[in-house]
Amino acid sequence: MNPFDKQLADYFEQVREMRKRRERFTTPSGIEKQHLYLPKDPDSTYFERLGLPGQYPFTRGPYPTMHRGQFWTMRMFSGFGTPQDTNNRFKYLLKNGQTGLSTAFDMPTLMGYDPDHPLSAGEVGKEGVSVCNIEDMHTLFADIPLDQVTTSMTINAPAIVLLSLYVAVAQERGIPLDRIGGTTQNDILKEFIAQKEWISPPRPAMKLVQDTMVYCSRYVPRWHPISISGYHIREAGATAVQELAFTLADGIGYVQAGIEAGLDVDDFAARLSFFFDVHNEFFEEIAKLRAARRIWSDVMRNRFKARKERSWLLRTHCQTAGVSLTAQQPYNNVVRTAFQALAAVLGGTQSLHTNSLDETYCLPTEEAVKIALRTQQLIAHESGVADVVDPLAGSYFVEALTDEVEEKARDYIRKIDDMGGILEAIERGYPQMEIAESAYRFQREVESEDRIVVGINRFHDEDEAPIRMLRIDPVVEAGQKERVEQFKKKRDKDRSLRALETIRKAARGGENLMPPIIEALKDRVTLGEISDLFREEFGVYTDPAFC
Repeated sequence: MNPFDKQLADYFEQVREMRKRRERFTTPSGIEKQHLYLPKDPDSTYFERLGLPGQYPFTRGPYPTMHRGQFWTMRMFSGFGTPQDTNNRFKYLLKNGQTGLSTAFDMPTLMGYDPDHPLSAGEVGKEGVSVCNIEDMHTLFADIPLDQVTTSMTINAPAIVLLSLYVAVAQERGIPLDRIGGTTQNDILKEFIAQKEWISPPRPAMKLVQDTMVYCSRYVPRWHPISISGYHIREAGATAVQELAFTLADGIGYVQAGIEAGLDVDDFAARLSFFFDVHNEFFEEIAKLRAARRIWSDVMRNRFKARKERSWLLRTHCQTAGVSLTAQQPYNNVVRTAFQALAAVLGGTQSLHTNSLDETYCLPTEEAVKIALRTQQLIAHESGVADVVDPLAGSYFVEALTDEVEEKARDYIRKIDDMGGILEAIERGYPQMEIAESAYRFQREVESEDRIVVGINRFHDEDEAPIRMLRIDPVVEAGQKERVEQFKKKRDKDRSLRALETIRKAARGGENLMPPIIEALKDRVTLGEISDLFREEFGVYTDPAFC
């Protein structure tokens, strides 16, 4: 038996031992679908470039059976109004087949302000849920078994506080920390690159990320402390190649930060996850996800010398492109979302969020969310694309495109390395300027009709009927403001002040801030008060506005 035959035999033996959704996979015509399709005579070059699913370099997927064994996690971005409003939406989605929770927070929460802060006026509960204290977090997850669901939280600058709230709630409910699972986005680097929601300057902000990595490594082993997010980089105007390159460069920065914090790379690398945008260019998006796994496995194995195979894996959540949605002819967004979701599945995502048709106008209605969730379920159960692992492998176009996307992304990463790493590149404004140029170029193409957007520069509809929109009642803000004011009045003020001073002392001493933050939250300190402490101790960052 030659080495390739043995490699294949070992692979299929491994697959036989893994659970599959069902025993036989056939087309409606009765044609049996093989688990995996290969060239007739695979050689060493094939195994070096593509390999087998679940094997280095993971081009064909991080797991041997991929979606044939288990569907991706279906998440719908949820969060609006009060914690009670969002808790109701969580339960609605779980009832309709969602398999993981994904939490959006409002702008005051994202920026580290309580609802009663003057800068929160007009924004409370508008683009996500308002959460600022432990009572809010208890309400948000009321009657939801935290040890049985995974929770994703889209939060960055104050991520250490929201993760601490989740931990504190689990502790007060008596749930062991090794039983809770989920993800905090916690990707502060992409905030400086693209989304622009920060509290402190880059370097102290990175220290907060390090603290979450260390704490989770020691106490919350099922939690992913960082979801390295290309999504917002792409939404800011980056190309697919730029999204891939800058996201992986951010990932390299976080791995370096973990090592600098004293962690062994194999103690935390497996809990880093990624988050990619899936845009309209169908095959390029598939190629991007395949190239991402190949580059990352090489970086982790050969650059950082990770020894465990799990440390080499790039596991990713994907979301369909919000920036591709149009206010004009909004029902076209259902179609856009469907083929973007299909690209994510064919590209091998582990988790997927599908945007709702009305999200250019408002937070989605329940009807629109259900259509978005049903889109994923139709792909999973009716299209047949999940029955075969990496079904597009071997396509001349897909393989060539994967190679080219990979090489162009590596060129960007090399440039960033030459600058001294991603922090230095951000401080120079390099990724910011590259994205700005790409966004400008794309807009010019749309305006000149070199790039067609249906319903925008072609195929207009002058008689569009309005759609139903979700509106956040102004009483939400008034109610949240009243609740936080009462929360502060009822607490032991001296105890809360002492807890804040404990955090301040730890910050000045360079200690891990998660333990004192968790205890402070139990002592009824709020998100805004902790964020204000960060502003006082670490300074306030202003974008240098590179040009």
